[in-house]
Amino acid sequence: MFMLNVFQGCDASVLLDDTPNFSGEKTAGPNLNSLRGFEVIDNIKADLEYACPQTVSCADILSIAARDSVVLSGGLGWQVQMGRKDSLTASKTAANNNIPGPNSNIATLVTNFQNLGLSLQDMVTLSGAHTIGKARCATFSSRLNNNNAGVSNSEMNLDFLQSLQQLCSANNNTTLANLDDMTPSTFDNHYYVNLLSGKGLLVSDQVLATGDDDNTREIVQNYVDDPSVFLEDFKNSMLKMGSLPPPTGTNGEIRVNCRVIN
Repeated sequence: MFMLNVFQGCDASVLLDDTPNFSGEKTAGPNLNSLRGFEVIDNIKADLEYACPQTVSCADILSIAARDSVVLSGGLGWQVQMGRKDSLTASKTAANNNIPGPNSNIATLVTNFQNLGLSLQDMVTLSGAHTIGKARCATFSSRLNNNNAGVSNSEMNLDFLQSLQQLCSANNNTTLANLDDMTPSTFDNHYYVNLLSGKGLLVSDQVLATGDDDNTREIVQNYVDDPSVFLEDFKNSMLKMGSLPPPTGTNGEIRVNCRVIN
């Protein structure tokens, strides 16, 4: 979840349910049937509202939860910057336009991240969040059918390809696969090891190692060679991403319920 709540700034816009006045980000293509755990945020918010009403924003809860999920999975911690406000609206269109899709090439990935003030290095580093989590068959179907412009099946581990084809053979696009086939519940560098082995699940993962940019492959190789470098860089990139401001002129509030504005 934490990688996808920042493309309108760190303002918890992704938590808002649809209303008659706007279509929120939960049903945007990259998020639909992918983001989950909203009830966990609801429970945390309810406890905080009971203890200290309208003091901690939903945006800060998301940021802390992101940090804690990394730490509990084996990654490094960082000091979360507090004081964010929650957005008063959300935009399905903006989410569709600004969140990189699963078939994105290097140029698209770099552009999306640079539009936020994040570098190519940050992009490769933050992609390492895919060391935990799952993705639907629909998001990597082009990998199975060799129907994409960025990565061919010749660059894909054959055993891995066959296991995914079997997993998704029932034509159920909601079936889930681990983003990291080796250590799916551990925050480590095996995501990058997978890429060098042709076992990146999404096109937007695999292109980091086998795409047309030597710089991304060099970063991937560095993280494979020294896991501690990845963990430190990830911490620093999360701090950088966490300080992204909302759009200029955007007002905010501390929501009582993270799903609706006050």
